[in-house]
Amino acid sequence: MRLIIIFSVMASGAAAQDLPRALSDADFHPVNRLEAELGQLLFYDPILSGNRDVSCATCHHPAFGTSDGLSLGLGDGGTGLGPDRVADPANMPEQRIPRNSPALFNLGAREFTVLFHDGRIEVDANRPGGLRTPLADDMVTGFASLLSAQTMFPVLSGDEMAGHYSENDVSQAVRRGMITGQGGAWDIISRRVADIPAYADRFIAVYDHIDDSAQIGFTDISNAVAAFMELEWRSDNAPFDAVLRGAADLPEPAATGMALFYGDAGCGTCHAGPFLTDHRFHAMGVPQIGPGKGERFESHASDLGRFRVTGDAADMFAFRTPSLRNIALTGPYGHSGAYADLRDFVTAHLDPVAALDSYDLDQALLPALPVDDTRGFADSAGIAAAVAVDPVLLDDGALDALLAFLDTLTDPQVKTGVLGIPDSVPSGLSVARVPQD
Repeated sequence: MRLIIIFSVMASGAAAQDLPRALSDADFHPVNRLEAELGQLLFYDPILSGNRDVSCATCHHPAFGTSDGLSLGLGDGGTGLGPDRVADPANMPEQRIPRNSPALFNLGAREFTVLFHDGRIEVDANRPGGLRTPLADDMVTGFASLLSAQTMFPVLSGDEMAGHYSENDVSQAVRRGMITGQGGAWDIISRRVADIPAYADRFIAVYDHIDDSAQIGFTDISNAVAAFMELEWRSDNAPFDAVLRGAADLPEPAATGMALFYGDAGCGTCHAGPFLTDHRFHAMGVPQIGPGKGERFESHASDLGRFRVTGDAADMFAFRTPSLRNIALTGPYGHSGAYADLRDFVTAHLDPVAALDSYDLDQALLPALPVDDTRGFADSAGIAAAVAVDPVLLDDGALDALLAFLDTLTDPQVKTGVLGIPDSVPSGLSVARVPQD
């Protein structure tokens, strides 16, 4: 590999770079406000989890950039929120959630046709319902969007929302392989929601095809949650957006950072377009920590990334390029959350092989759990071999400038959202919030 050495550059270079087009309403789907308001309640309601103690907001909270502030989260079996979340001794988690909780910004935009770190769900007009998912022929129709279909996975995961196999009706249905149909996990969750009069009334008011509570299905729940996420976390009003719209210029050192990003540092090659992602998969040498991604009967701690979906050796250790929108708010970073600090992550990203060789688990943010989080280090040689990018060395001034540019991707409106956090939810269960809320 050749080494590209970049020292601080003049801000005038930014003008010479081809910047993305500006975002507009055409990039987003229209959202029914009443549907989004219903989805807001469901998003924050633990009623969707097996043990009724984990909500979508547990791992995707606005206080932590719509993530959870942890390298690898604790869903079922955890107490507290964000970096303060710890294992519950009375209901110890079986393991950490294997991958870092992704941010939710702009996931409902038209351009997003593949989701998750490994892209295991994507738009496919040749499949039932227009989507390809791991459920294959068991996939039901009725999901209004790819984002809606995404919500079906966390409620089925024992680590995230379903709970241990033996402790509730949802987890037991999952263990028996009963997902769809009467008595399946989705049906159990739907009946829970439908049995709450305040929810039933809202579903009847929002959806023309629902006349009584018995008609409420899981796809209706997921469609409402997706509508909320689309409305709440549309993000296109950062200082960078003002630049793209020709309404402002960036100050220094962010202007120099933008020149580097779209110039010699090469960041814009993969973090392309107005959402700063090419939606493709790349092996970037992120260290593997935690339990890895495998089946319950497997004993390894590997995460082979896109290869798990395609079976193509070229996809080994490749993960989807994340959007950089609001990146300063969404740490820790990487598919495994290996880096809690953005500066550390950017530095590692510029020379992945060297960073992998010197990685220390102290760079992650992990709640205490009696597990060995370093077992995945056995894959380090393979992870390094898969990296195909040349290292880039920035001096401190250039790195400072690059980080200043990344700060301009923060949309101040996303910290409060459109609807915000509800005071309460129809189930009467606790709403996830931190003290400053």
